Amino acid sequence: MGFADYSIAEIAEDYKLSLESVFQLCDRLGIAYQDAETKLALEDAKAVIMASEAQNSKKPKDQS
Repeated sequence: MGFADYSIAEIAEDYKLSLESVFQLCDRLGIAYQDAETKLALEDAKAVIMASEAQNSKKPKDQS
């Protein structure tokens, strides 16, 4: 498995997520990490991003 040069902190920043929510996704997906600066494997980074997008798409949109 290749490593992305992409840390948990960078994912949180780029996708407008809290660090805690990224840690929770990692825990749910069984992805090991030490802290916010942990670099994730490419497949793990993609899994976290896809899971966060799926989670966000389930949230109700603001209705005007």
